[in-house]
Amino acid sequence: MEKVTGRGRFATHLGVVLASAGSAVGLGNIWRFPTVVGDNGGAAFILVYLGFVLFLALPVMVCEFLMGRSSRSNTVGAWKKLAPGSPLVAVGYLGVLAGVLILSFYSVIAGWTLDYTYLSLTCRLSGEQNFSEVFSSFVSNPWKPLVFLSLFLLLTHWIVVRGVERGIEKYSKLMMPLLLLIIVVLVVCSANMPGAEEGLTFLLRPDFSKVTRSVVLNAMGQAFFSLSVGIGCLTTYSSYFNRSTRLVSSALSVCMIDTVVAVMSGFIIFPAVFSVQGVSVDAGPGLVFITLPYVFNMTFSAVPVLGYIFSGLFYLLLVLAALTSSISMHEISTAFLADTYHMKRRHAACIVTAVCLVLGIACSLSFGPWKAYTLCGMGVFDWFDYLSAKLCMPIGALFISIFVGWIMPQQEVRDQLTNWGALPVRLYSLFRFLARWVAPLGVAIVFINELFG
Repeated sequence: MEKVTGRGRFATHLGVVLASAGSAVGLGNIWRFPTVVGDNGGAAFILVYLGFVLFLALPVMVCEFLMGRSSRSNTVGAWKKLAPGSPLVAVGYLGVLAGVLILSFYSVIAGWTLDYTYLSLTCRLSGEQNFSEVFSSFVSNPWKPLVFLSLFLLLTHWIVVRGVERGIEKYSKLMMPLLLLIIVVLVVCSANMPGAEEGLTFLLRPDFSKVTRSVVLNAMGQAFFSLSVGIGCLTTYSSYFNRSTRLVSSALSVCMIDTVVAVMSGFIIFPAVFSVQGVSVDAGPGLVFITLPYVFNMTFSAVPVLGYIFSGLFYLLLVLAALTSSISMHEISTAFLADTYHMKRRHAACIVTAVCLVLGIACSLSFGPWKAYTLCGMGVFDWFDYLSAKLCMPIGALFISIFVGWIMPQQEVRDQLTNWGALPVRLYSLFRFLARWVAPLGVAIVFINELFG
């Protein structure tokens, strides 16, 4: 088996798929996806979304896999090796910046899910509370969110510092099956709620009359952002792949798991929401922390302990989804520092954790004591989200697809796709077309729509 000098590597194909899928599966799948589906008409949106996953997000993911395995380096090192002396190296640095920004504000939300898991499992989310006030009071508290933010970052750090095989791969193999198991349990429970049929119908019966230009653009954006392409985490992970790893089939597996988690989350949320009168399926972010606690309590009012168990499992699901993604965000910068400055992994990880903790505290305080401090109407949290999602990710994905499709030696591309001739080449022409034309055009549309739409 191939050795990668001085760097870790994934030991098994299962580890490759679960770690990469964990990078893609995050809060967006469970939180944002059902909200976007609810806001865009249900099943018809999902069908449009699936098309964009296959023809937009998947090619960019394969491009990242190609760059990572070909270079055997972090996202900056990949550009330095594959495009030496080119200004395209700046794209790698943009990925490192995006990883830090995302991990900083993402850990704030993940900290909220940790708190709600604790509240649920200790029976403190009772139906007598005003959940809007509970949530507002918590996020505006000057210190309590910081405790949970710190706990989440330390948990991420603990896994990353253990390395590729003993840390990222090992715990991905543990967390991803557990995440999927919790989803199955919650789907079964949610489908048996009174009035669940209406929610399932909304999710499964497409109404193409609702497919407008806005719905198509939203589906395109969701497909792009859901898979975490363009910021270098997949480039970094693929630098740990073996020569025998099948890039296209691995990418397809990741897309399939990511989509299944997103759709199954709809099977959890929609039946639950439709089981209670007067609750909207497009309630936005408040759906998770305000609407759903109310739904869980109302649905299980006859047996409150079931409501606590159901909500506890749901928020634990969010924690696991957040953790699998945060590990990949952390690894972008950890690998960059370790490779570039020849640091020990634990030292590099400590620097990343410390920086993200400081920035995360600033993001958290922007909901409380620093709420009045804004620039162009946005606080620190919103600015980090804006810079990473609307600028860094689409710019990175655009240049990655252009580079692999047009600039990278096509023999190297063919060798990587076919594992140096061991696999059939029939998909090469299709991939080349998607990477050269479809992916750049699609990403450009997402970029423009996110900025000006």
